[in-house]
Amino acid sequence: MRVLVVEDEERLAQNVASILRDNALCAVDIASDGEEGLFHAGSASYDLIVLDLMLPKLNGLQVLKEFRREGKNSPVLVLTARDEKEIVVKLLNAGADDYLTKPFDLGELVARCKALLRRGKGEHSPAIQVGPLEVNTVTRIAKVHGNRVVLTPMEYRVLEYLALRRGALVSKEELLEHLYDFNWERFGNVIEVYISGLRRKLDRIAGVRLIQTVRGLGYTLGQEESAASAEL
Repeated sequence: MRVLVVEDEERLAQNVASILRDNALCAVDIASDGEEGLFHAGSASYDLIVLDLMLPKLNGLQVLKEFRREGKNSPVLVLTARDEKEIVVKLLNAGADDYLTKPFDLGELVARCKALLRRGKGEHSPAIQVGPLEVNTVTRIAKVHGNRVVLTPMEYRVLEYLALRRGALVSKEELLEHLYDFNWERFGNVIEVYISGLRRKLDRIAGVRLIQTVRGLGYTLGQEESAASAEL
């Protein structure tokens, strides 16, 4: 998952980014003012935006309104030092999905972000079931037929994204855009490497091919066939 944090307090922005990277395994970009936040939001596809209300250049409410006016539907969590009823109503009416009042607990922030990330993909339960595969987005544990599958952090991130988009065709470009931030070093076959590792680990236990390749288009999770007869 890829998250944009728009926050002008540098220490808070770095703390939020760090905990989302460590506890939600997200790729995170940071913008320090409203104009930069809008630029980032228009330059990439984000699964969640964490938006401070009091920002220089453009405040959070202005950013939120413009973001929604442009037709962007990523979930938005607003951080605000103001919890007056009128402010909350304005935020929700402008398209905010949730808000947190400063100062806030970082653990609560992570929990709210994870919930919004799931809901943004149409999921409400933290446990996603795909045939014999279960992916738990809270514990970050994948199981096949009840057996835990040991995954690297990046393998888990790829699998979680495919699980949240299960049944849909996901291109390599979409995976790259949602799993890496602006600073990642680009290697042409990195997604293929992770997909290969996932197949090796999942298929051995499942006995079926869980991740299907549509040549030239991408991958889909959920169309099962015999692992022995599946095309490599």
